[in-house]
Amino acid sequence: MSGKTWGGRFREATDPDVERFTESVSFDARLYEQDIAASQAHARMLAKAGLLTATEAEQIVQTLEAIREEIASGRFPWRQELEDIHTHIEHALVERLGDVGRKLHTARSRNDQVATDLRLWIRDAIDRLDNLLSEFQRAFLERAEAEREVILPGYTHLQRAQPILAGHYFCAWIEKWQRDRDRLSDCRKRVNVLPLGSAALAGTSLPIDLELVREQLGFADVCRNSLDAVSDRDFAVEFVSALSLLAVHLSDWAEEWILWTTTEFGFLELPDRFCTGSSIMPHKKNPDVLELIRGKCGRVIGRLVQLLTLLKGLPLAYNRDLQEDKPAVFDASDTVESCLRVAVPLVRSSRLRSTRIAERIESGFLDATTLMEHLVSRGIPLRTAHELVGRLVQECERRGCTLAELSPEIWEAVQSGLSSTVYEVLGARNAINAFRSAGSTARTEVEKQLTYWRKRLRNDEPATGR
Repeated sequence: MSGKTWGGRFREATDPDVERFTESVSFDARLYEQDIAASQAHARMLAKAGLLTATEAEQIVQTLEAIREEIASGRFPWRQELEDIHTHIEHALVERLGDVGRKLHTARSRNDQVATDLRLWIRDAIDRLDNLLSEFQRAFLERAEAEREVILPGYTHLQRAQPILAGHYFCAWIEKWQRDRDRLSDCRKRVNVLPLGSAALAGTSLPIDLELVREQLGFADVCRNSLDAVSDRDFAVEFVSALSLLAVHLSDWAEEWILWTTTEFGFLELPDRFCTGSSIMPHKKNPDVLELIRGKCGRVIGRLVQLLTLLKGLPLAYNRDLQEDKPAVFDASDTVESCLRVAVPLVRSSRLRSTRIAERIESGFLDATTLMEHLVSRGIPLRTAHELVGRLVQECERRGCTLAELSPEIWEAVQSGLSSTVYEVLGARNAINAFRSAGSTARTEVEKQLTYWRKRLRNDEPATGR
């Protein structure tokens, strides 16, 4: 049973088709960094517990370091019959150290080993994603600072609604990315718990020191229940769930900017290097990067459904089904990370077409709500003011004019003396000036938002592995 870690009770070799069907090293090889780090910590702990000598532990640690370098450089041999990354590393260790290498697996199982490796990998992935999201927020803040005075039409139901400052618009996306960061940070708390020492499911009778392993690997706590520790993949589902909502936000943003690049909108200019053309239509400049970001959202959501379905109906404790968790986790994380890596420079190099936007900013009656509120401030009941403004919009549509182009006589017919104040709130720019509520698109409020994010992101510490 050469190469197998479990072959003692079997009388025949594994069928080659079974080896092909059950192997996982084709995807879990990427856990090698985490597996080696956990194994080195485990070896040091075994020495402290008297289950290895200090010399044996050091031999194991150094040999594992050499194996790490071989894998990183592409010189390490992979064999299908060795099943997974854990067995490959252990087999290489035994080949080089003999019986000393055979001692490493003392007081652990592949069940708690893989649970530890996956937690370490997800923790690292969260830290990478957090750093990318921080850069993404900075990119939006740069756009908010540079184009803060551009007046945009704000939309509801994809219909023009009220005017907003571009600074306000960009800050709205920064808020969404912050909630995504917060969710990942909260998820990290439940990821950052050590399952190593749970062994197969019931723990071990050997005198191990899990606090020492916890400290070496930077975990915040140790799992309280060994049955739960080896079977739990809630942290993986939570991670991919957070990624799914992040992917939804990326898709929403991409969809909006795709619309904004169309001739019909004409709000946004994308740099050529983030677009592609047509093989038959020479005039085309297609926002393919944004379209792919939008499309990859479905892939991430699909991985979440895959994980939830995988876990449905599993009895305690470990089941081989759990081998299938890693492709879903890896792919969801890789997909979102790749989207963010291309999205950051895209945002930084895109520009609003401010002249084109300004040419059409007075269409769509963006000042109608501000007009209604002005009437309310003059004592007219809201519902009455709402109906009056609706009728005035009808009249403007009949005449082909804006509210600001209506004559003073019309305003005086609505309320005596209204013509002396109403023009101060009509037009997109005047409507912007009328806003005053906290968090609104008022200039003072937008400046508060910009100041807040400027300070917060300037002091934003990169995520660490602890």
